[in-house]
Amino acid sequence: MGRENDYRPLADRMRPSSIENFIGQKHILGIGKPLRRAIEQGSLHSMIFWGPPGTGKTTLAKLISKSCDAQFLTLSAVLSGVKDIRAAIDQANKYRDVYNKDTILFVDEAHRFNKSQQDAFLPYVENGTIVFIGATTENPSFELNNALLSRLRVYVLKSLEINEISEIINQALTNEVNGLAASKLKTDDSVIMKLAKVADGDARRALNLLEITSDLTEDKIITKKLINDVLKDGSLRRFDKGGEAFYDQISALHKAVRGSDPDASLYWFARMIDGGCDPFYIIRRVVRIASEDIGNADPRGIRLALDAWEAQERLGSPEGELAIAHAIVYLACAAKSNAVYKAFNSAMKDAKEFGSKDVPLHLRNAPTKLMKKLDYGKDYQYAHNEPDAYVAGEHYFPDDMETKKYYHPVDRGLEIKIAEKLATLRERDKEANK
Repeated sequence: MGRENDYRPLADRMRPSSIENFIGQKHILGIGKPLRRAIEQGSLHSMIFWGPPGTGKTTLAKLISKSCDAQFLTLSAVLSGVKDIRAAIDQANKYRDVYNKDTILFVDEAHRFNKSQQDAFLPYVENGTIVFIGATTENPSFELNNALLSRLRVYVLKSLEINEISEIINQALTNEVNGLAASKLKTDDSVIMKLAKVADGDARRALNLLEITSDLTEDKIITKKLINDVLKDGSLRRFDKGGEAFYDQISALHKAVRGSDPDASLYWFARMIDGGCDPFYIIRRVVRIASEDIGNADPRGIRLALDAWEAQERLGSPEGELAIAHAIVYLACAAKSNAVYKAFNSAMKDAKEFGSKDVPLHLRNAPTKLMKKLDYGKDYQYAHNEPDAYVAGEHYFPDDMETKKYYHPVDRGLEIKIAEKLATLRERDKEANK
């Protein structure tokens, strides 16, 4: 048979054969840690590995199977359906009947299975027909049924550190059996560090990039220039536009602005833009921040955010992104108030709770004679005819609803002046109502 038919990618060939050779995830695989003890003792339990790509989810599942001498079956949630699940269960039952041994069913991208497909696993996980090991890049709290999740132990895997990626690259360069030692490639520590950085915590990505560059080099020397040529833009940042990483980063941006940290705010904005996020998604969130977290403490904030939106529309990328950065820095430095945000939520709660209360007659519009005959608009006092354009003691809520105070300005920014004015008006109301 030709060599082409036997080809396995470098990332697959370099999978560790034992837990001792596994690099990374010391928080769950360190000596004495529960998962490490379970693997060493051959103690099987159903579990889910949650973490970014290239952190060792599949490798760990295979190591567990090897240590426990169990049959290892795989399903991809992208390609499989209920029929495939039933076929795997049948195979597990036959294996148990013949060999009296366990079967590990490894489900890659488990979050892609719908509710009915996930439900199909439940009885077989419950009765021990299979040991379920799932892998997901998404938060299992949101993506897995509670019934299935309650039967699994969740292990969170972390992105690999640069030094861990560097160690994996060095192993691949020096391994004579499965690695690239036979190719006698030459490079230096700075190039290995470059590879480790652009891998962005993903070991598989690092090894794939190493393999590509090793195939392209003409003089057996891997250089930074060659890496950049392969990358084209010099970046392979991890950014899932609809997944957990996406929402974590926009949350970090929002909280950095709310926390008045312009530098961290710019960092998260840059991370998202660098990862390919749509700038219009970000500026929509920035406009929201301007109302939710700055509000009337500095009303200029929302205008600046809308100006940035307009700049992005007119200029496009990358020029428009500078205007968004401008708005983000301003909002991070601005006085903060969530008084309007809280007031609006309170008013919405009352609107839903009290139902469709009638508008008081004196506040109704009366464009016809019939409406005037029915006392629409009767006794309404036009505020601009009063001193300071204010009708002291007037009631603008429904007649059968008490006056509410939703808006409580904070002692920051322009809301200091707003609070002073409202306090004066409320005193006038008290005097008028006497």
